[in-house]
Amino acid sequence: MVTYVLDSSALLRYLHNEPGAQRVSEIMDEHIDGVCEAIVSAPHWGEVAGITYKLYGRPEMEQVLSRLTAFGLPVIAADASRSVRAAVIKVDKRMPYVDAFGVELAGQVRDRVFVTADFDFKGVARDVSIEFLPRK
Repeated sequence: MVTYVLDSSALLRYLHNEPGAQRVSEIMDEHIDGVCEAIVSAPHWGEVAGITYKLYGRPEMEQVLSRLTAFGLPVIAADASRSVRAAVIKVDKRMPYVDAFGVELAGQVRDRVFVTADFDFKGVARDVSIEFLPRK
């Protein structure tokens, strides 16, 4: 079974009904139906929370997180070993630390696909399977 690792850009595209929202919706529907699994790293979850809070305030942030939680979307913790692996990816691939958590998570197991709207990930496309959402 395929596992989709959704980053914050994919979740925000879905929440704001921007290009790629339909694809993320399909992944969520398949996740609910048990056809695939969709997961998110804790740092990306936090990024969604922070961006939503900044743009719309606490009540909207809580509503958004509650809505995403209702999908049964597992949030994968950033424990000590995962944090170190992400730090190495950050340095080796010259990418933001939060993004390195998604790459780390996608690269841990076969049949994981990293879903993003961030085209800065092209540098790691050889290391993990990436599905890029359309540009805005």
